[in-house]
Amino acid sequence: MDKIKIKGNANLFGSINIPGSKNAALPVMVSSLLSKENLNLHNLPKLQDMNSMISLLRSFGVSVNQNNHTLTLNSQNLKNSTASYDLVRKMRASILVLGPLLSRFREAKISLPGGCAIGTRPIDIHLDGLSKLGVDFEIDNGFVKGRVKGKLTGTTITLTFPSVGATENIMMAAAQADGISIINNAAQEPEIIDLAVCLNKMGAKISGAGSNSIKIVGVNDFYQADHSIMTDRIVAGTYTIAAVMLNKEFTVKNINSNHLNSLIETLKSMGANLKIDESSITILPSNKIYGTNIETAPYPGFPTDLQAQVMALMSLAEGTSQITEKIFENRFMHVSELNRLGANIKIKNDTAYIEGGRKFKGAQVMASDLRASVSLVLAALCAEGETQVNRVYHLDRGYEKIEETLGKCGPSIIREK
Repeated sequence: MDKIKIKGNANLFGSINIPGSKNAALPVMVSSLLSKENLNLHNLPKLQDMNSMISLLRSFGVSVNQNNHTLTLNSQNLKNSTASYDLVRKMRASILVLGPLLSRFREAKISLPGGCAIGTRPIDIHLDGLSKLGVDFEIDNGFVKGRVKGKLTGTTITLTFPSVGATENIMMAAAQADGISIINNAAQEPEIIDLAVCLNKMGAKISGAGSNSIKIVGVNDFYQADHSIMTDRIVAGTYTIAAVMLNKEFTVKNINSNHLNSLIETLKSMGANLKIDESSITILPSNKIYGTNIETAPYPGFPTDLQAQVMALMSLAEGTSQITEKIFENRFMHVSELNRLGANIKIKNDTAYIEGGRKFKGAQVMASDLRASVSLVLAALCAEGETQVNRVYHLDRGYEKIEETLGKCGPSIIREK
């Protein structure tokens, strides 16, 4: 199992071009199940989750042609609508195939999904929404089984929570349903917009993506389409936080800075010196960083996927900070490992209390999930001495060869088998 060794007191210089978004790419790849024509995708990141999704799509009979960051998918000859445990257990996003498979086959059987071990992350919102389109579900022996009598039928669906995955699943299922569907209390994340743009290129009629109400007019046929995946706002935010922690001049390029407004506001309130352009953020050295209080929330609020990273920053800031986690329970698994590196963080219910002014010291630590693992990398870059991060397969699910990406900009990060 791979591990990485990171030398502390790292230097950081130059710039990073941000790759395509994992969270945008996965549902867009799944949308190929709705079409019998080619879907040509560009700007895909090279990540383990991409490989897992390709394996899952191939198991249904999807033809996959991959060339560097470009992918051509063709679902003309789908052969089955069952997703096995061995394929689904690796990745939470596997549940996204449910809606498209029900649209194509009128039935689907999906093993309950895996991915990061963050709380229960229930799929009830997915099932409730799809049920309103006409799907009958049962859960049996670890599988979700869905069946449609006749054809999916458009309706109005109000989500109990603006779940990103449920919004995507319902949007894809409704794209070829009879009639009009409305999703109220829909997720508003930029990745939702990216999926809607791709679906519309394929022939769908979707409006309102990015707002809390999405309208889908069902169509019969999809066509060949080309789509370039949006860049990864979470990776961009991660490297922005790293530069603030190291207090170095550094530029994060190839982004949409509007997607990071909540992070930018938080960092500025802490004293960070940022120069913002539409497609880049330049971090400049600042005099002092101060603690603050934040609460994670659905977009456009502060993203839960940047909570662990900003917690590492807060440990270095002057004064105390609080983070209240409102999206997932049990998303503080990185706290014990940050404390091993010298942080002083205490948890009470859904809130973390972070003592500032700490100094990180190198140690052996264990990654527990994707974003937790990168928070340990950020802390290690600022630590005295060397840090070894174990179980970095979590890191590989969301960060493309981080040892090479950051290594080109100064830090010493070595991967060992």
